[in-house]
Amino acid sequence: MKIIRYSIGNKTEYGILDGERIQVIDGKPYPRIKKLEQFHKLGEVKLLAPCEPTKIIAIGLNYHSHAKEVGQPAPKEPIMFYKPSSSVIGPGEKIRNPGSTRVDYEAELGVVIKAPATKVSEKDAMKYVLGYTCFNDVSARDWQKNDSQWARAKGADTFAPIGPWIETELNPGNVMLEAYLNSECKQKVNTSDLIFSVPALISYITRFITLFPGDVIATGTPAGISPMKSGDTIEIKVEGVGTLRNTMA
Repeated sequence: MKIIRYSIGNKTEYGILDGERIQVIDGKPYPRIKKLEQFHKLGEVKLLAPCEPTKIIAIGLNYHSHAKEVGQPAPKEPIMFYKPSSSVIGPGEKIRNPGSTRVDYEAELGVVIKAPATKVSEKDAMKYVLGYTCFNDVSARDWQKNDSQWARAKGADTFAPIGPWIETELNPGNVMLEAYLNSECKQKVNTSDLIFSVPALISYITRFITLFPGDVIATGTPAGISPMKSGDTIEIKVEGVGTLRNTMA
């Protein structure tokens, strides 16, 4: 099932996408989905970021291929950092450079939470997952290198494209993740290469931080990162989900 968030007229709604038809959801898709007998066509709406996170917990260096690429050993514990809700944009929106000399894309699988989660075991972790989406952990590489904290480098406005929807039926441990810069494949990996699995991440994060409905875990990027320039189009593809497409302003 594909859950979307969209605007139509002066309203913002959630719905379930089936082909080109949207069935409207009553309110938000958590704690449970209540379908209404109201429908739209996909071409009638503007897709928005499919959730409204209070926060994004992003994970650094979580693919074996990326650790090798940067010449570092695999971490013993997940490396966590925040991206603020103000950095979120949706499909088709523009990524804007706030003055960095190098802005990179990072293709990632996003995990969307559906219920308050604290001190969750790995065994129970998947009970808290609404579904999965495409995520781009846009990063100002020069600031990331020079700043002692990553707040500016990772959290600038427009640095968290999410979308185009949330897919509820997916095996997060065995899907292909790809990035295409101007139609050229730059990143390609199976999520089986993750160092820390989705259940392991949820359990680890919630030892310290409570996750709320709509929050997103960005699970890390594989090898193949490189910069974007003005006019570039970046596409993040997750097998079984779809394609998140944005351009660099």
